[in-house]
Amino acid sequence: MEEKLIQQFIDYLDCYCEVLAPMQDDDEIKETYLQKLDEGRKEGFFPILVTPDEILWECLLMNSDPESECSEEVLHHDVIDAYRKKMLGFTLPDGGQCVDGMISERKEDAEEDGFDWEEEVMGEFAGGEPLHQFLSYWNYETRLTAPVILACIPVENPWEIYAYLPFGGWNECPDTLELMAVSKYWYETYGAVPAALSHDQLEFYTQETVEREAAKDLALEQYAFCPDRVDQCGEDCSIGELADCLSKSTIWYFWWD
Repeated sequence: MEEKLIQQFIDYLDCYCEVLAPMQDDDEIKETYLQKLDEGRKEGFFPILVTPDEILWECLLMNSDPESECSEEVLHHDVIDAYRKKMLGFTLPDGGQCVDGMISERKEDAEEDGFDWEEEVMGEFAGGEPLHQFLSYWNYETRLTAPVILACIPVENPWEIYAYLPFGGWNECPDTLELMAVSKYWYETYGAVPAALSHDQLEFYTQETVEREAAKDLALEQYAFCPDRVDQCGEDCSIGELADCLSKSTIWYFWWD
């Protein structure tokens, strides 16, 4: 079943893919990703690490080919291609304005729930751990990575990856256009590229860490984009802790419940 599912994803993506088998040490995965990132900038693609499972499969088809009824046997490739072209043809909303709107919503929610924004939500700029390795493909029961597809998506810009992998639009996870708009904004501002995803996780890679002052603003944007990144990460987590993490990290991690 696992091999069949992987092949479904490869057929759906319809681009050059490599399958990286489970391993105990993921240094090889990151090295392979970085090599492809460098190649892609010269050859016209952007790589992304995809952890395939049934839930992600359903998300992709829900957005790009809803008539398929999540079956690999009735994929409508013409419909999927048309969806990709439509997404790539849209004039995107301003990503900065998108996150500003999300921030306003989070502040309103906090006020309605009786939270003190500065004390309980923002918190102190301290306690963050550096993050330089990807997390989304780990199986913590086996202590191995899951099988990973490294897909070389044939797009000119990294934020266009979501036209090929439209995994959002459920619960708090932004939809495809919002993902594209915010990712464009973060790429132009910080050089961050979407690098890895599973059905409920998304990770960005950036070559440089963010300076401390900029990290404060970025952490607020990331919280607004994905509240679970703070709210579901323990009682001591805050936007300040996330800012401290970002000031030391080259991987940005998001998770939606």
